[in-house]
Amino acid sequence: MADDRKLDGTTLDSLYGVIESRRGSDPTTSHTSKLFHRGTAKIAQKLGEEAVEAVIEAMRGDNAALVAESSDLLYHLLVLWADRGVRPEEVWAALKAREGISGIAEKAARKGR
Repeated sequence: MADDRKLDGTTLDSLYGVIESRRGSDPTTSHTSKLFHRGTAKIAQKLGEEAVEAVIEAMRGDNAALVAESSDLLYHLLVLWADRGVRPEEVWAALKAREGISGIAEKAARKGR
């Protein structure tokens, strides 16, 4: 990155904080607030749309568009987490717990729950 900032989970944590702060904002002036007011189903729909758009750009081979759509996808995922009361650190802990475990073994363990 040109400004040498490290882009990692702390960036997503920071964005999550901004998203949470917009929850009570005026939905006519805040897209995030508007999403919260429209409810979980609409937020989930937007997340799905962004996921499809990211896949389309990947298949087109347009990396710049994939980056843009991935940003939208992550934003909408964070809005969904906030809407449902899921904290980023819960997700980071779940990812950390999977470190060193094969994806096949991890998936099999989930099926056994």
